[in-house]
Amino acid sequence: MIYGNKEGVRDSLLARLESLYDWEPDPEIFVPAEMLTLLAECSCSINREISVYLSRSGSVLDVSIGDTATVGLRDIHLRRNTQRLSCVRCIHTHPGGDARLSDVDLSSLRAMRFDAMAALGVLDGKPTALQAAFLTGGADGTEVKLTRLCPADRIPQHAWMDEIRLADEQMKPRSAAEVTQEQAERAYLIGLDDERSLEELASLAESAGALVVGRMLQKKGRPDRATFIGSGKAEELSLACQAKEADLAIFDDELSGIQLRNLEEILGGVRVLDRTALILDIFAQRAESHEGRLQVELAQMAYQLPRLTGHGVAMSRLGGGIGTRGPGESRLEMDRRRIRKRMHDLRAEIDALESQRALRRSRRKKNEVPVAALVGYTNAGKTTLLNTLCGADARAEDKLFATLDPLVRGMTLPSGGQCLVADTVGFVSKLPHALVDAFRSTLEETLQADLLLIVSDGSSPEMLHQHDVVLRVLRELGASDKPRVEIVNKADRLAEGPALPGAFVISATQGDGIEELRLEIERRLGAENHRLAVRVPFDKGAVLPLIHDSASVEETKYEADGVYLRILADGTLSGRLTALLGEENVRRVDAAGQKEE
Repeated sequence: MIYGNKEGVRDSLLARLESLYDWEPDPEIFVPAEMLTLLAECSCSINREISVYLSRSGSVLDVSIGDTATVGLRDIHLRRNTQRLSCVRCIHTHPGGDARLSDVDLSSLRAMRFDAMAALGVLDGKPTALQAAFLTGGADGTEVKLTRLCPADRIPQHAWMDEIRLADEQMKPRSAAEVTQEQAERAYLIGLDDERSLEELASLAESAGALVVGRMLQKKGRPDRATFIGSGKAEELSLACQAKEADLAIFDDELSGIQLRNLEEILGGVRVLDRTALILDIFAQRAESHEGRLQVELAQMAYQLPRLTGHGVAMSRLGGGIGTRGPGESRLEMDRRRIRKRMHDLRAEIDALESQRALRRSRRKKNEVPVAALVGYTNAGKTTLLNTLCGADARAEDKLFATLDPLVRGMTLPSGGQCLVADTVGFVSKLPHALVDAFRSTLEETLQADLLLIVSDGSSPEMLHQHDVVLRVLRELGASDKPRVEIVNKADRLAEGPALPGAFVISATQGDGIEELRLEIERRLGAENHRLAVRVPFDKGAVLPLIHDSASVEETKYEADGVYLRILADGTLSGRLTALLGEENVRRVDAAGQKEE
């Protein structure tokens, strides 16, 4: 879609500008030389300014046409916090050949917090020079760094991209404490369920960095198809958002594209999010590994695809039948095609990473190392428990979805044997299907585990409800028949209310109940090992592969009458070795190799 003043502009020129949306971006190039050439030809042809918005990845987000002196710049931003840079850079033409940025240009840079503002001088159908400006922070975040005028064919592409990264770092708060209530986005929450669900939505909003300034609970049997809460209630919400100076209206359920569009029109300048978009925003903040970021991007695109028609009345549609035919592929269809192609590429890359994880799992299986997976509601203390059980140092934080990437660590059992403990992403009420599908490869750790350690937050008055949510998600994943150990964590802060029958009550931070839990894990995994001193006579050397495949070998010695080994083996292997080698060649020993009495 081409925005702005298109009056009198030929369809062929609009088509050339439309083609910019299909360009394959290079994320390390500030602006491609071919794009500058096309903009110069088109701008001089109509003697009007043309602006292009580029994302951090280099893809074209917006193309607009103005008049001879100015072009209307639309406020597009891809970041959540309005105090940060917008993640968008603007390149616009100056007919007449003067590439110097004007005061209006610099004012727009400050107001819209562009990554960069660049002016391209164009004359006689050719680019003359380019000048760029970047925000550099300062006391009020509005100081500007101007570059020199650069010939269009000698732009320091990489250096200017480095300037964007530097500006982004300077505009970033150094710590959470620096994000004041004035800087945080102000959120108004709306729900149809109950106060409990709305309370959880508030926790999610705060985890995303928002300041909750108001709540609205609409008692309605089912959502309104047009506005979710009804037109009268939507008007009431608009007034409430104005009174509270809200930046965001966050709904506790998924909204359709039409509902999003209608609500945005009614609420004016207030942005509308639903629960799924909010959770996706948190996931985008938390994902650190390459696979985690791929999974988040896939989930975001799966969420966006069915909602494209809901955004923007100017989007055209292409279809079959009277009134739907057009001259070619519409912007909407191009967007859909790009998203589907990107989703296909993401799935292929995630599948390749999953193959690598499956290979590691098969190696564990071959070595017969049992696996216990920590599952539970978000912020139940799973990562803290992993650190306590395994002596690990994984980052554990008191906030929702602190762990997205799967963690697998080794744990020494009381008898000296070994098992692996896997930490997985936490569950939450109304977990979006797009997330479950995208993170299915990560959740494979749960499906492949020998034992599930279901961790519940003993300090939460909603523990039983959260436990029911976890069991429901496990059923959806096909893991409800797995052996399990129920654990109530945070014993030092137990809330009043019904207990969880048969659960181990522990404190992962204080260490209470941890040894009893270790013994139970060992018992349920059937992984109780014995330390054995084994002599394998040379004429029974065929037993050695069995030992190396099924036991942990601590020491090996070759002597005149055979091979001596000190191993850790479970009861089944111990019995087999005794039957194969005789009691005189298999005996229990302690860690020092001394025979146990």
